[in-house]
Amino acid sequence: MALVNMRDMLHHAYENNYAVGAFDLVSLDFLEAVVDAAETSRAPVILSVAEHHFAHYDLELMMPAVEAAAKRASVPIAIQLDHASSLESARRAINLGCNGITLCSANRELPDNIKLSKDIAAMAHSCNVPVVGEVGYVGSANDEDVSALTLPVEAKTYVERSGVDFLSVSIGTVQGRSKGRIKLDFQRLKQIHTAVDIPLVLHGGSGLNEEQYRRLSTLGVAKINYFTGLSEVAAKTMRAQVKADREGSFIDLKKGVKEAICTEVKRCLRLWGSAGRAAEVLTQCEPWAPVEHLIIYNVIDRMSDEQAQSMIAKGRQILANIPGVREVFTGEAVKQNAKYRFCWLVRFAHKAVIDSYRDHPDHVRFADTLFRPYAGDRISIDYQDCSVTHGVTLPGSVSGGVKKRA
Repeated sequence: MALVNMRDMLHHAYENNYAVGAFDLVSLDFLEAVVDAAETSRAPVILSVAEHHFAHYDLELMMPAVEAAAKRASVPIAIQLDHASSLESARRAINLGCNGITLCSANRELPDNIKLSKDIAAMAHSCNVPVVGEVGYVGSANDEDVSALTLPVEAKTYVERSGVDFLSVSIGTVQGRSKGRIKLDFQRLKQIHTAVDIPLVLHGGSGLNEEQYRRLSTLGVAKINYFTGLSEVAAKTMRAQVKADREGSFIDLKKGVKEAICTEVKRCLRLWGSAGRAAEVLTQCEPWAPVEHLIIYNVIDRMSDEQAQSMIAKGRQILANIPGVREVFTGEAVKQNAKYRFCWLVRFAHKAVIDSYRDHPDHVRFADTLFRPYAGDRISIDYQDCSVTHGVTLPGSVSGGVKKRA
């Protein structure tokens, strides 16, 4: 399992002057190509799901495949939500398996941007999930979608007040296809880097030349978001297939797409300096492992089966929406004479959620009013998968302990 903490991954890149690629996914072809390229290049990589692409796929169906690919990989991988626009979208993404959030400023005024970013960062940090904030705006080549370059003084104020971990900057790149050569404001980037002294992120990473890519990481850029370049090589390959075989099936027309994407990703990993870094990154990153929160219990005699089932149903609904809760399973013993009749199995995204879940007002309200008064006979234990290890020590890892807690 090579799913790792994105915060650790990007700090390693920042400290060693290279950039990690965050590649937006829109299909399994993209997913498989990115992971294959990372494996071949022995590079850390971020699998990215972008909020503005959700019209093209169902996130709840996509995320299990993304997470399975990350866990199966032998290179360090993180999973991010890109262009997050709200607290709710960030919470949902974390609960579906993302362990990084990249925000979209959407050209908000600085005070509004700080407030929303601070709220999202506080929620995400309760799950140990890092947040990439944004000051300025990266527009497109469309004349109606104009970029707003990042001001160093605003960047400093934003970072200090919002609590984000990383900062996405606007220095001349564009989203989507560019018109002509892109000119980057490296002097502005240097000033921003000096002002904030945290890892920086570049949106609109497509369309730059080799020299531009190399200079970025020397000025603090530790992550480059990339999609248009992949989309263009995929589309070019499909157009060639259509020209060669106009009667071809859908499968025929897709031939070569995954390989073309993989080749482009490998080119990026080489240019950005992340190729060959997998082994050292693994030794510096915390493995990203869920915690299983197990409760076995009996209800008091005066509680009817109907009341018990009603309490369980309400609990599933309430607890599943707490940040960092991946899944809520409720069960009843198969054997009639089992010592404990009922169970809860609540999967947390990270061990940090043990505390934030316990203290979350929705959990406290449910536990104090609907659960604890009727489930006095209970045992609660938190478990973490003991097979998840990358040769690093997990500080404060949970190995299992009996607690009287819901």
